[in-house]
Amino acid sequence: MKHFLLLGFLWLFGWNLAFTQEFRGKVLDATTGNPIENARVTDLNSGQTRYTDRYGNFRFQQVSFPLMLEFMAPGYQVYTESFEAEKERTDIFLQKNIDQLSEVVVRSSNIPEQIREIPASVSLISDNDLKRTDNFNLVQNFNYVPGVFVSQGALNTNKINIRGIGARSQYSTNRIKAYINGIPLTTAEGELTLDDLDPEYLERIEIFKGPVSSTFGAGLGGAINLYTNRNRKEQKSITGAFSYGSFNTRKTSANFSFVKDSLDISMNYNNVQSDGYRQNGAYDRVSLLGSAGFLDKKGNYWSFFYSYTSLKAFIPSSLNVTDFRENPEKAAFTWYQAAGYESYAKNIMGISYEHNFSDNFQNQTSVFYNFRDGYEPRPFDILDEDRNSIGARTKFNFVTEIFELPSSLSFGAETMYEFYEVATYENLYEEAEARRSLQGDRLSASDQLRNYINIFAQLNSELTSKLKLEAGINFNTTSYDLEDNFEIDEVNQSGNYSFEAVFSPRVGLSYEAFEGKNFYASASHGFSTPGLAETLTPEGLINTELKTETGWNYEVGFKGNWLRNRLYTELNLYSIQIRNLLVARRVGQDQYVGVNAGKADHNGIEFSSAYQSQLSDGFDLKLFLNSNFNFFTFDRFVDLGENYSGNTIPGVPEYMISPGAEISYKELTANLNLQAFGEMALDDANSGYTEPYHLLNLKLAYALQLGSNLGLQFNFGINNILDENYAASIVTNAVGFGGSAPRYYYPGNPRNFFGGVRLNFNL
Repeated sequence: MKHFLLLGFLWLFGWNLAFTQEFRGKVLDATTGNPIENARVTDLNSGQTRYTDRYGNFRFQQVSFPLMLEFMAPGYQVYTESFEAEKERTDIFLQKNIDQLSEVVVRSSNIPEQIREIPASVSLISDNDLKRTDNFNLVQNFNYVPGVFVSQGALNTNKINIRGIGARSQYSTNRIKAYINGIPLTTAEGELTLDDLDPEYLERIEIFKGPVSSTFGAGLGGAINLYTNRNRKEQKSITGAFSYGSFNTRKTSANFSFVKDSLDISMNYNNVQSDGYRQNGAYDRVSLLGSAGFLDKKGNYWSFFYSYTSLKAFIPSSLNVTDFRENPEKAAFTWYQAAGYESYAKNIMGISYEHNFSDNFQNQTSVFYNFRDGYEPRPFDILDEDRNSIGARTKFNFVTEIFELPSSLSFGAETMYEFYEVATYENLYEEAEARRSLQGDRLSASDQLRNYINIFAQLNSELTSKLKLEAGINFNTTSYDLEDNFEIDEVNQSGNYSFEAVFSPRVGLSYEAFEGKNFYASASHGFSTPGLAETLTPEGLINTELKTETGWNYEVGFKGNWLRNRLYTELNLYSIQIRNLLVARRVGQDQYVGVNAGKADHNGIEFSSAYQSQLSDGFDLKLFLNSNFNFFTFDRFVDLGENYSGNTIPGVPEYMISPGAEISYKELTANLNLQAFGEMALDDANSGYTEPYHLLNLKLAYALQLGSNLGLQFNFGINNILDENYAASIVTNAVGFGGSAPRYYYPGNPRNFFGGVRLNFNL
């Protein structure tokens, strides 16, 4: 009997050893690979809970297999995983919860901070936000951001303004800095094109509104920072997708991702083609994007980014009011006859290195090269241009104590040298038998070497446990060397020119009045230098009297969580006061020159809110409301004897209100949103306005898991459900020549449909 009892005891003891064992692991950030401290790990079988240490480690001494663990950490998505047997050590990667805005750490800030604690207005577009619309055009997503407006003439004719800065630019975005993975996208003369980046390749977009010179340098309107996916969780996957929409619009894309040990690689191909809603509106773009990263044993990170774009997009141009209302599909007559278009091949590449000297001292340095070869036949001439840019950016971050106050110091510099060659030729399209452009004699030729240097510094200090201070400064010098290579005419534009050095300070305070609720106030200085076209007089001479446009931004706001962090709200009130206002004066058909014409006041209110809740198991609800109200006027503006002082600044809607809802039930997701825009003044004289308009949009998506390694998703959507007739963009201060009516209007697309399929295979 004793033997049987002993054997029974040994059997039970052995069974207990086999099924109640120790389990250890480490919880890491899926993007950076950094450990997450104080993450809660719960054994769902026994109810035991552990918290990770500063290195992300956790340990259960007695567990039973199969083991089901739940991982939770502030600002991260809840993650559950089942384990069938003991492993020596398990790495768990948690994804940032981008939708919980207050907890998001802003990556593009000189000193990383949670969005709620930054004394400035910063908006975030997450990868989930990008999935709420069709995937044909990236910049359409910016129109949901308070304070940002995109004038959309066509897939390739987009102009972004932030808080009205850049609204009076004629055909392109300027006065805004932009980066992708820290690599500058804005040219040395301040122009920016984001149309050719694929939204499906991006992980997030961070938008700083207003002058942010202490962080990014020149950019009176603000800064746009784009980031591609960076994942430390091991994976090998291939994704293929096809989308089709109205106007014979189609997109084919493929993506490959590989993450193993310390190496992560991602490559993307996409081709977008469309006949366009209007005449002469065909579009064809091929893009290749690639990124790679390597994390060494000391935690230092190497990264590489490359982008190639080949584009040919025809231009229907703007219409007068009669054609806009009665025949919006037509193109402007001269652009149609000339078959005007733009084409270019563009390369962007950069290498970055993040080095940890210690836990408190880090550096990030990037070197980059951009190349663009463009050709654009227009009715009035043919533009042929080449642009090569090379530069570097370095930033040091140091955590220390100053006067016994916990502080972080960031300092660094950015420089770019840009080589620009441009020539114009006669367009003899009227002599061609077919409808096409025909290159004639050369009209002009010049080279320009443009360079700038930004030196910046920023200090963040905790004055008390509730009150935080930010202070920064930027020093900028910009110069250019112009060489006129066209010796036939009598005008020689050659010369070396530079703008006065600019010092731009910034200071901000953030106070946590109640738990999770912050008030802030800030003041910042910004500036924008004139572009090449703006520096030339009507006679073709350099305008040496032209000054840098400058402005002060004064802002107060509130950022807060409610309802146990399910609701986030943000309210901003700002006033940007601009001096030496740069305006484009029209001197001929599609010909403009820059002048300093006075002062302008950009006053506004912005409000945003986001709510998310799990109504039941598998049933999630997200609501959002974004809005802004603009009061942009000329303070003092007299040009060619006309006094526009007190008038509304044209090109910006007087308001934007955008409510929306996302409902998810298991594999089905529905997005419904409304965009309401107010009227826009057409010109400086406020002689006319556009009509307010509303756009109602819907998108449905259904995901299927066909196996452990194969996923399938379908989507279908309708844009402009109400079939609104509206002006998606205007040409401010358009002038009619030869008795014709001015062509102010770019018609928006009528009701249109889209759908697509996506297949994902994990190797």
